[in-house]
Amino acid sequence: MKYNARFLALGIVFGLVFFISLLIGRYSIFSHGLIPDSLGMDILLNIRLPRILTAAMLGMALSASGAALQAAFKNPLVEPSIVGVTQGAAFGAAFAILFLASSAIAIEISATIFGLLALLLTYMLSSSLKYGGKILKLILAGIAVSAMFAGGVGIMKTLADPTKQLPELTFWLLGGLSGVVWKDFFYLLPLAIFGIIALLILRWRINLLTLKDDIVLSLGTDPGKLRALVATFAVMATAAVISVAGIIAWVGLIVPHIARKLFGVDNSRVIPASLLIGAVLMIAFDDIARTLSAGEIPLGIVTSLIGAPLLIFLLSRRGGGSFD
Repeated sequence: MKYNARFLALGIVFGLVFFISLLIGRYSIFSHGLIPDSLGMDILLNIRLPRILTAAMLGMALSASGAALQAAFKNPLVEPSIVGVTQGAAFGAAFAILFLASSAIAIEISATIFGLLALLLTYMLSSSLKYGGKILKLILAGIAVSAMFAGGVGIMKTLADPTKQLPELTFWLLGGLSGVVWKDFFYLLPLAIFGIIALLILRWRINLLTLKDDIVLSLGTDPGKLRALVATFAVMATAAVISVAGIIAWVGLIVPHIARKLFGVDNSRVIPASLLIGAVLMIAFDDIARTLSAGEIPLGIVTSLIGAPLLIFLLSRRGGGSFD
């Protein structure tokens, strides 16, 4: 009952934040009375609504992926950007922008392929390291793989056309939802939804991965195959939203910690809770990005400025934030 009430509260908060965000902006859709005029309706339906839905999907995908990866690797510090997935997907997207005519589908596919490759490289490299425990090895490997792909992105920037491709690439790397329309939302939706639903279906089995591998084997499940399956779905969802929104860090790391604070460590509750919390936070972050100043602040900067101190706050408090 306690958890049901918390899920209900999260659902209400999500609905309120979503509705309020529709009304927030430099142009008041009710400037001529309680009923929006034609321009107000156009702004509401074709600018704000697709952007807010994309922000919600972005938060859901990153948060669910972060929760699943943290459980799969038994590491509370794992998230797509820390294990190299974000930079790998960024390299794939940059490659598509430069060499595949910036096709939205090509960017999504390329980001997914290189995101999976980055995760595979991180996992293989961490297994070969001789220094530190499992958590430290994974973090060090993720830093190395991220640096490698970041270097590749730097090369892409030097090769980009300075008048056409470079501004698009630079803005994309900062992360943001400026200019997102229905077409962008529908491009990311199939792969993101597929990955999220797959993680929801697997959420009870993901609990097995928090146990020792020999125990999981004794229960009739191959932990390596299950871990690879979970990672694949997580990268699919992450790459899909990154292909539209650009690099967005911290959300996939901090939201699972908040969810575990509120709902314990059972992933049958943590992953659905992460979806709702991630959607609420990302919509709120995007509201800040588009309204705080006259010129829009890149969303990736907002999530970093707020996410880093929030993570320190969460990790400095006891209870419910880890797998212990």
